Amino acid sequence: MSSPTIQWYPGHIAKAEQQLKRNLDKVDLVIEVRDARIPLATGHPHLNRWLKGKQHLLVINRRDMVTADARESWQQWFKSQGQRTVWCDAKAGTGVKQVQQAAIRAGDQLNERRRNRGMRPRAVRALTLGFPNVGKSALINRLVKQKVVASARRAGVTRTLRWVRVGQDLDLLDAPGVLPPRIDDQQAALRLALCDDIGQAAYDDELVAQAFLKMLLELQCQSSSGVNVAGLETRYGIPMAGETEDPAYWLEAAAARHTSGDSSRMAQRLLDDFRKSALGSIALELPA
Repeated sequence: MSSPTIQWYPGHIAKAEQQLKRNLDKVDLVIEVRDARIPLATGHPHLNRWLKGKQHLLVINRRDMVTADARESWQQWFKSQGQRTVWCDAKAGTGVKQVQQAAIRAGDQLNERRRNRGMRPRAVRALTLGFPNVGKSALINRLVKQKVVASARRAGVTRTLRWVRVGQDLDLLDAPGVLPPRIDDQQAALRLALCDDIGQAAYDDELVAQAFLKMLLELQCQSSSGVNVAGLETRYGIPMAGETEDPAYWLEAAAARHTSGDSSRMAQRLLDDFRKSALGSIALELPA
């Protein structure tokens, strides 16, 4: 089974990227938000081009959706790359205070330079940047402690740039999710589809569900991934062994049992269950 070709670059993302470039000079700090399940796939290849020497704070959201071992492995890996990370669960609020404190600390140097020039300190201006649906808007709402921007677990909700004030020390620019015009790494694109970090119009649910099952089989030997293939039998009544170890066959068998033979509906059910952690905490990427 070959992986499905996945590409998605709707007009609102292209427009947002142009707006983003026009506003970069106004910010002091870039807060990049990534998905804990796929922290490499949700890293934008053009990030360094946008940073232009600005300070960078890497926030890994959805920490609740991966195992503690996976979190620790990634934290040590990023540290080895010279990158400090802050892990959070924007939905529950875990780690959000640490994000705010890290952003304010990043602005200390800015205000020290302003004081040395005889200028008054001002709030840090930070851009929140990341792929669609990684939780940028949910993070902002938690920081502000009220719903000031639209937030939902699907790609493409935020479509325009908007400034939001967080207390007296931090101003945030909420930007729509940005994707590269072309995704050359199709394994990364597959992971984006699985985590709902790319528009559903870009892929076929059945092919992606089959690729997901194959990925689970490959990850089950790594305990830190959190994969428990036996849990599929517990949940759906179809074991992943023998003939049913073939992803297409398993999906057909599960469809016959649960969705009157509708493989497309069964594929959507499987993907939805993963996305809401009904299959447990699963990391689809682990450091090499």
